[in-house]
Amino acid sequence: MAAGAVAMSPRLLTAHPGPPKKIAAIMTVYRPNSHSDVLVGKYLEGWLQDDKSPGPRSELVSMYTAQVPDNDMSRGMSKKHNVPIYQTIYEALTLGTGELAVDGVLLIGEHGDYPTNDKAQKLYPRFELFLEITDVFRQVGKTAPIFNDKHLSYSWIKAKRMVDISKEMDFPMMAGSSVPVSHRKPAIDFPWGAKAEKAVAISYSGLDIYGFHLLESLQCMVERRQGGETGVKAVQCLQNQAVWDFLDKTPWAKRLFDKAISHSERRASGDMRQNVKEPAVFLVDYNDGLQAAAFLLTGAVQDFTVAIDVEGRSEPVSTLMWLDSGKPHRHFACLAMNIEKMFESGQATYPVERTLLTSGTLDFALESRFQGYKKLETPQLNVRYLVPKKSNFCAGPPNTNPPASE
Repeated sequence: MAAGAVAMSPRLLTAHPGPPKKIAAIMTVYRPNSHSDVLVGKYLEGWLQDDKSPGPRSELVSMYTAQVPDNDMSRGMSKKHNVPIYQTIYEALTLGTGELAVDGVLLIGEHGDYPTNDKAQKLYPRFELFLEITDVFRQVGKTAPIFNDKHLSYSWIKAKRMVDISKEMDFPMMAGSSVPVSHRKPAIDFPWGAKAEKAVAISYSGLDIYGFHLLESLQCMVERRQGGETGVKAVQCLQNQAVWDFLDKTPWAKRLFDKAISHSERRASGDMRQNVKEPAVFLVDYNDGLQAAAFLLTGAVQDFTVAIDVEGRSEPVSTLMWLDSGKPHRHFACLAMNIEKMFESGQATYPVERTLLTSGTLDFALESRFQGYKKLETPQLNVRYLVPKKSNFCAGPPNTNPPASE
């Protein structure tokens, strides 16, 4: 196992005294293969979602869904596992008692029938659902940890307000996706406290839906650099031929690009530039001088790879962040394990500021595109934080769930 990495073991989730924590799931929708299915499903049916142990120690005690599509799963799972569905968030958090009756909240505002704006952002109501949850906290005079799945919000202003509220009300909060905590090949992290010089990340799919994952795969590595995270000073989006032009005229980016893509296990054969119909890259200038390029290459790859130059090393740190392509989606078990640590300890496993900075960087990258690919100065993204030295990704063989500890 790599130093500092976490192997998911049942022992990690059963070493806490006292009864299991009671958890409420507040969701936009719960349908097959949604994030609710592969995350809440692990709370209901175990890591493998096969109705067998082990699984999270916490107990799901209530659900709320904003939408109920024809292929809804929530009603069937409610009956199967005897977990009530409530018509309001207030009831889901109080269980009809008038007092806060849960120890933690899963906020999963991903998937569902929502509009898309002119910046290509899906307008999921994560901010609005969060406000309803915290309004309940204010009403009853008590709080609980919240985990928010993926972006904090499509809007930087809303994302920032969510984090500010968590600080003002003094409750633990985490956010983000499974990518930073998934298995890695090789199972390495950026050396904590080392100086990062340049960085490249590569992924695929839509600008908003996977652009967030792409920037997360970058951020979870570079945030470990010397001095900690100090924020982003400028962002620019490029698309189509401008992407290849940037790569051809930027030697550091081409060198790290080649190293990162060498780890891809799901790379298409043939000419990459012919395979990718609409390439995109987010160029990120950090306050401390670090430069990064994050590429979306749909048609070329179907995985997440990174490569980062480290001062004093001849070779960059590079790896693949491995995601399970089918059920039981083991990478969501890696995420649930880290959420469980917060529910059990009452402390965030890693800083919510990672997701705040990633959410904001993506918002401004899409604003750059909307404004004709202008480079945008981003003094708003002066987000500072320091991560612990210990890593939180899943180590051990990725073909078991949970992986055996070494």
